[in-house]
Amino acid sequence: MHIGIPAETRTGETRVAITPETVKKLVAKELHTVLIQAGAGAKASISDAAYQEVGAVIVTDAAQLYEQSQVVLKVRGPEPDELAHIKKNTVLIGLLEPHHTEGIEAIARQGITAFSMEKLPRISRAQSMDVLSSQANIGGYKAVILAANIYQRFFPMLMTAAGTVKAARVLVLGAGVAGLQAIATAKRLGAVIEAFDVRPAVKEQVESLGAKFVEVPLTDEEKAKAETAGGYATEMSEDYKRRQGELIHERAAAADIIITTALIPGRPAPVLIKEETVQEMKPGSVIVDMAVETGGNCPLSELGKTVVKHGVHLVGMANLPGLVAADASALYARNLLNFLNLILDAETGELKIDREDEIIKGSLMCIAGEITN
Repeated sequence: MHIGIPAETRTGETRVAITPETVKKLVAKELHTVLIQAGAGAKASISDAAYQEVGAVIVTDAAQLYEQSQVVLKVRGPEPDELAHIKKNTVLIGLLEPHHTEGIEAIARQGITAFSMEKLPRISRAQSMDVLSSQANIGGYKAVILAANIYQRFFPMLMTAAGTVKAARVLVLGAGVAGLQAIATAKRLGAVIEAFDVRPAVKEQVESLGAKFVEVPLTDEEKAKAETAGGYATEMSEDYKRRQGELIHERAAAADIIITTALIPGRPAPVLIKEETVQEMKPGSVIVDMAVETGGNCPLSELGKTVVKHGVHLVGMANLPGLVAADASALYARNLLNFLNLILDAETGELKIDREDEIIKGSLMCIAGEITN
């Protein structure tokens, strides 16, 4: 099987879909040829020579790579000019933005078999392939590091000859993978942490990491609705949102740093930090809005920028995992390798797409021109 990895063309994308570690495993049985576009790993600190040392073939031209590849691994979905070069019946695997209907339709028209890694079912067998978790973990870490860099005071409490410095107060909104990693990172830096999530089930995880869980009292109906079967937060009632807003306003005003991670798949990010809340925050406070690419948890955030409004720093950097490109690529490449092992026969190296398999069925977006998901 010829497996191709083009250089990413999306603005700001620094990750790469394969590393020398995963190349070595793919070529070990001599069943696969790995083709990599020259410079594909450069932004993730991986040289062409490092790929060649473990058996990859470097291809200078993207069009040539697509022509020779039966399977294409990407981080982001192909741009229109890239898509034009991908052959019919090619298997495409990556973060394809499944809720972007026009993009999926364009891939289907090309006759490509496409798997969107965002659509993997939340089951134990798929954990080793879960790119959303691996990348969110990195994003949560980097969000706190960015906040620490901008915040003009210490994170930990310090007792010095000149007096005592109070610990920073951090509020994390959303206790999914990114939020939990943000809590853990802020704790390592010595902050005092509070965390909020609509899902009562995450309280134990939050407290196990040393944070205080801030919760809105829920009715029995709201408790049943708060979490989807896949473990994601769901959109709540208007009455709940009102109570939530009042509580978050109160806790945000007392915080020095806020990390917002709240996302609802396929929907605009919920607004959690309103302008009037920002106005009440202390001068020099920092908000890192990890949901900025889907509208933001704070309407004052600006995509791709760090701005100061009402004396508060708002960090709207997109693609936080891309700021830790080497490790983000390593984890992403392992996720893709585990997925490839599911769809490639271990003995022959040929494709074996079992559409009855729960993981394949969940992530398959289109095949033979038909949109399936």
